[in-house]
Amino acid sequence: MTTTSETPVLDTLAAMTIDSVERCGMAPDMMILTRIAALVAMDAPTISYLAHLDPAMQSGVTGEQLQDLLVAVAPIVGTARVMSAAGHLTEALGITIAVAAAEAGGAA
Repeated sequence: MTTTSETPVLDTLAAMTIDSVERCGMAPDMMILTRIAALVAMDAPTISYLAHLDPAMQSGVTGEQLQDLLVAVAPIVGTARVMSAAGHLTEALGITIAVAAAEAGGAA
């Protein structure tokens, strides 16, 4: 297999995401909340949440909606996964804020 990119894994994930978005009829906020619920259910790592935060913010998802999502899935996935997800989301938000601050500092 010959790849023409230096980031074939990221390129594949991006292509899968684009295809999913194009084929899904859900509203953007509902779609991203559904994806985050799936991340909670599978105890995804921080980087997976990080990849979804910008689209979540762009679609208008609020912190309150993320909290409601965690409350809604807790009886299904269990407290350990919800607590893990809360930690991963918090860490991802911290990274997002740090990157935004660094970018803002570089633009000044």
